[in-house]
Amino acid sequence: MLLTLILLQGFSHALAANHGSHWTYKGPHGQVHWSDDHLDCGGQAQSPIDIQTKSVRHNPALPPIEPQGYRSPGDGAFTLLNNGHTVEVSLPPSMFLRGLPQTYAAVQLHFHWGSRGQAGGSEHQVNGETFPAEVGNVANPAYDNILDRLKNIQHPGQKISIPPFDIHELLPGQLGHYFRYNGSLTTPPCSQNVLWTIFRQRARISASQLERLQRGLYSTEVANSLPVPLVDNYRAPQLLNQRVVFSSFPVGPSAYSAGEIVAIVFGTLFGCLSIFLTIHFVVKRIRMKRIREQKDVVFKSSSRRAVSGNSHRP
Repeated sequence: MLLTLILLQGFSHALAANHGSHWTYKGPHGQVHWSDDHLDCGGQAQSPIDIQTKSVRHNPALPPIEPQGYRSPGDGAFTLLNNGHTVEVSLPPSMFLRGLPQTYAAVQLHFHWGSRGQAGGSEHQVNGETFPAEVGNVANPAYDNILDRLKNIQHPGQKISIPPFDIHELLPGQLGHYFRYNGSLTTPPCSQNVLWTIFRQRARISASQLERLQRGLYSTEVANSLPVPLVDNYRAPQLLNQRVVFSSFPVGPSAYSAGEIVAIVFGTLFGCLSIFLTIHFVVKRIRMKRIREQKDVVFKSSSRRAVSGNSHRP
């Protein structure tokens, strides 16, 4: 699963609406045909991409992302919508992000996910690996604000108002480590004016929460006698072309968190200590064996001399 935040640059630009011809992720109107009606979808700066860390350029000047107003989004209700392609949550303009080239106001957030039993779901990949979010046994209560109301928006066009909640809890805990590049919207019209920030740490939800998202929605109208599940709503990786992907953290052996570094150090020390003790006991056993062999030789040699000396006595 991938959570995407749509931001409005400078508080003054309008968000491009996904109007126009009908499109889907698969089939005759699927993503391989998007460029037939939306020229930007065939452009040279499309998203998502497969981030190859060996080609990423570290930029230490990139500051941490700082959400403002995410924990106390105000008294106004949010709108939860099934738009036929995803679950969309409208956000108030009082929410914005610092740590970007300009101030960006929040517009909405939405999700991308795969199918039940599948490992993928994210649009962006890292070294060819897709992510379904960091799925574990512990639920993230913040996501229940959305998941508990999916039954009210099972079909396209259905929406419901929900009380505001702490949006910050939907995000990963580490917002200082991320990848950055220039790209596009990942759905038509695929406008190529998006500054992408992909956090290194994944969002945290439980396996049961992810399944609720994968099985609770449809991409077809209520009147359709053959409802189509809303799953696999993610675009395939696009060519990077001549673009450069930057990172706010060193990518490589040094790109570990403090906890990971501590674990590696202790693991290395423990391994070295084990090797040292093994060598020590082996050397000690060899020495003891040599000492026993020397004593045995000395004893046998002394015994022979004693016997020989007695035989010459009168």
